[in-house]
Amino acid sequence: MKVLPFTIPVSHDRTIIVQVEDMPHFYTYLHRHKEIQLTWIQEGEGTLVAGMNMHLFHPGDIYLFGANMPHVFKSDPEYFEPDSTKKIRTITVFFNPNDKLSALFDLPEMKTVQGFLESYDCGFKVPQYLFSDISSKLEGLLHSEGIDQLMQFLQLLKTLSGVKGLEPLTVNSFPRSINDNEGMRVASIYNYIIQNYSKQITLDEVAEQAYMTPHAFCRYFKKHTRYTLVSFLNKVRINEACKLLTSGSHNGIAAIAYSCGFNSITNFNRVFKSITGKSPRSYKEQY
Repeated sequence: MKVLPFTIPVSHDRTIIVQVEDMPHFYTYLHRHKEIQLTWIQEGEGTLVAGMNMHLFHPGDIYLFGANMPHVFKSDPEYFEPDSTKKIRTITVFFNPNDKLSALFDLPEMKTVQGFLESYDCGFKVPQYLFSDISSKLEGLLHSEGIDQLMQFLQLLKTLSGVKGLEPLTVNSFPRSINDNEGMRVASIYNYIIQNYSKQITLDEVAEQAYMTPHAFCRYFKKHTRYTLVSFLNKVRINEACKLLTSGSHNGIAAIAYSCGFNSITNFNRVFKSITGKSPRSYKEQY
């Protein structure tokens, strides 16, 4: 399998990059780029890995990712089935306040916007009450050019920067200075865990993915992710369990526990409550 770079280059033939993705599934590798990214999920669902945290995503969600913030939208397994008719569609805006736009962002009038983006460099999900406003502005950016597009972009920033009390997507992401070699190594570990969470994964197996001894791997993984392997694996499994509980496509809580890689319903209930603050049954009833 070809090893892809952790830092993905983005075309710089425009000051503001607006693109549409219409594909069978999302790009499958954890990655980052120096541009701030704002993505509107029009079609597609699955798990968003943002820094070291995971979130379920659905059509209608809009997310902002700070510069150099590792992230990946992981499509649900059915998107990869041979006869799948599912697809994803997004509108995404990339912009870099420190590149061609630096003169604009240095203006006194942009101080509020600049402060807002710096405060939320760990990203956030756009609140539902702003969906109509933000999505229409993204459509406007997509269908405009030149100074009209720049004006639409400023209006978008004005709306976003007026929002208060947003919850960051992650509070313990990668160090922003991590190099590509380290990033690719951690990304390969992520990918292995996310693809195999439903199985009984051993420390030796995961350490092998990083070409390390188990002891060296434990220190390395904790240093770069601030998680132990067990705590991160549990987080992935509970995230998938939450998705199944809210989808209704399951045969009971015990079936979900075993399908997500737990070998004991008691352990599943304990871990679920420690991560979500609720029992599986309460979580299901709430949502």
